[in-house]
Amino acid sequence: MFIGAINKGTARPKVTRRHHLLPLFIALVVALTIYPAKAHAQIIDDLEVKIPFQFHAGNAKLPAGEYRIHVLDNSDMTVMEISSVDGSISALFQIQDADANTEPAKSELIFNKYGNRYFLAQLFDEGNRSGSEVVKSTYEKKIGQTALEAQEQVPAHHRMQQGK
Repeated sequence: MFIGAINKGTARPKVTRRHHLLPLFIALVVALTIYPAKAHAQIIDDLEVKIPFQFHAGNAKLPAGEYRIHVLDNSDMTVMEISSVDGSISALFQIQDADANTEPAKSELIFNKYGNRYFLAQLFDEGNRSGSEVVKSTYEKKIGQTALEAQEQVPAHHRMQQGK
């Protein structure tokens, strides 16, 4: 009789725990559906840009010139590719979401400048505060231990806007 009471006493909290987990699971599912995930960078089409200086994008060092930038994998949206318009040079770099303080009046690339070295830092599309921030390379982190001297903005445009 005493053993039976002990077994009933230990079995009951397990059932109670299960009954508590189900409503918590349902609440979690509802919360995730109500609050949508933050939108990824809205740079969907290729951006074209003429960069007047040598620069770094991710781990690559690229010469001044005309470039095309696009998201590498639409399902992931964490890697972008920059390639020269003639296709002779290309590099991949990682991105993460970024928000501009104000809505950009034009599509633009923002570079961090340390001395005479430029590093691609952010990309924004015209009229959209959501953009992309380039994940800093080890080299930029090392160079950046000294103070950031300036930022340089370079206007960009979509290929469609130029009528190509």
